[in-house]
Amino acid sequence: MSSSSAACIFCKIIKGDIPSFKLFESDKVFAFLDIQPLSRGHALVIPKYHGAKLTDIPDDDLLEVLPVAKKIALASGATDFNILQNNGRIAHQVVDHVHFHMIPKPNEKEGLGIQWPTKETEMDKLKALHEEILSKM
Repeated sequence: MSSSSAACIFCKIIKGDIPSFKLFESDKVFAFLDIQPLSRGHALVIPKYHGAKLTDIPDDDLLEVLPVAKKIALASGATDFNILQNNGRIAHQVVDHVHFHMIPKPNEKEGLGIQWPTKETEMDKLKALHEEILSKM
């Protein structure tokens, strides 16, 4: 592990200080079943590198994350599922270690419920935003 935090619950799980139902482990990724699942098979896939937000994690430490989430989704038998990753408290992040949820959606009642409050788009403002973002990439 390139970086860890002694106080972080996920770092403690990676080190084995806290038991987990491990599904996968490599040099850079650890995955386990969520102990407060939204549905059967709900799992967490985390980089071993400790960082609170996605932007804190080196790109190399993220390369396996989605392939592992995909493997877990396939192994769980989920045909419908969400991959969720939150950054910051107002974005619903509770643990300050980057983590990706693989949440099976077996029916309308189980799994993740999402509201998507879309807004009308003003094309001139969207074009300006597009140019602004492109200029910073």
